[in-house]
Amino acid sequence: MKIIAADVIVSSPGRNFVTLRVTTEDGVTGLGDGTLNGRELAVEAYLREHVAPLLVGRDAGRIEDTWQYLYRGAYWRRGPVTMAAVAAVDMALWDIKAKAAGMPLYQLLGGASRTGALAYGHASGRDVPEILDSVRAHLAQGYRAIRIQSGIPGLDSVYGVASPAGPGQRYDYEPARRSQDAHPRPPEEQWDTRAYLRHMPRVFEAVREEFGPELPLLHDGHHRMTPIQAARLGKDLEPYDLFWLEDCTPAEDPTALRLVRQHTTTPLAIGEVFNSLHDYGPLLSERLIDYVRSAVTHVGGVTAMRKLLDLAAVHGVKSGIHGPTDISPVGMAAALHLDLAVHNFGIQEYMPHTERTLEVFRTSFTFEDGLLHPSDTHGLGVELDDEAAARFPYVPAYLPVNRLTDGTVHDW
Repeated sequence: MKIIAADVIVSSPGRNFVTLRVTTEDGVTGLGDGTLNGRELAVEAYLREHVAPLLVGRDAGRIEDTWQYLYRGAYWRRGPVTMAAVAAVDMALWDIKAKAAGMPLYQLLGGASRTGALAYGHASGRDVPEILDSVRAHLAQGYRAIRIQSGIPGLDSVYGVASPAGPGQRYDYEPARRSQDAHPRPPEEQWDTRAYLRHMPRVFEAVREEFGPELPLLHDGHHRMTPIQAARLGKDLEPYDLFWLEDCTPAEDPTALRLVRQHTTTPLAIGEVFNSLHDYGPLLSERLIDYVRSAVTHVGGVTAMRKLLDLAAVHGVKSGIHGPTDISPVGMAAALHLDLAVHNFGIQEYMPHTERTLEVFRTSFTFEDGLLHPSDTHGLGVELDDEAAARFPYVPAYLPVNRLTDGTVHDW
């Protein structure tokens, strides 16, 4: 099947999404997600100007060859923009191949290894009572595992915690802050690591007292600790038996995880800002983490994610694929097909998309009794409504920047 068109669609039904549609001479179409939060137009240009022209005339069935052609042929390898673009192509080609085969993608990946993928939801609040209410709400929705994020005393807002966003609006899903300005600036939030380290053990103590020892609890540090601070938090949280502590330090430095690992038995997860399996190197070979957190959209697609998870399995590390709402339903569906097929599945992040988003992306995956299933629809199981997409033009939006209380821009 020869490719005759590769079209890029940017839409903003509450969040910005970059979608690639690949069409073959037989009329089969495939969708891929190339969304990169805050840098969407960079990926759009990369796809439209540099990648799409290379696809026309190629055989849509040669997925591995096309992946290597796009990854190696540009000379400049890796990087978030390149890998999101490669991921979009790869997903679209897998979607086409599965549709042509008349089966859901997970069947081409070896078939189902489970009945569904355990999902965790995001509970948060400005204080403990709000957090407990949020956990109750998520349990009522069917979640069997919950991520806990808390406001910090003395700080006005904290990334990852639901907060007011103007009259009648809330940032429940951690979106990039939207602006009608032509060139908006990222919002800035204050951060105090010492206050955070004092507060979080109390939060988990309260949650465990209310909901007992069996409920799997997770927490995301959002890369805001030094190695010794992360080691302290991991140790302080050991009595509360976390499923994982995520992104406790900046992900780029494996030596940081060595220090954390020496001081705590709390399981560690990391990788959502990685864009290549090569980024994991010592983290896997030295077993410094327990879960890989990359998104299919950001690590190079289904082809690359399958290789990463196979490599992780060799070292006893499980999957925890990144699944926020700035991964489009196309990227989410790709993750679910992998979740269902791979042996070393761990858990799947799941933040339901808004009704507005689902006007643009028609999905078939399901969430029931805490489990996600990609459906048995042929291909990825997601279609794009062009008319709906056109109603929601791009709006600039950026994630917040953290500053310490002394005014320093903060990573750690």
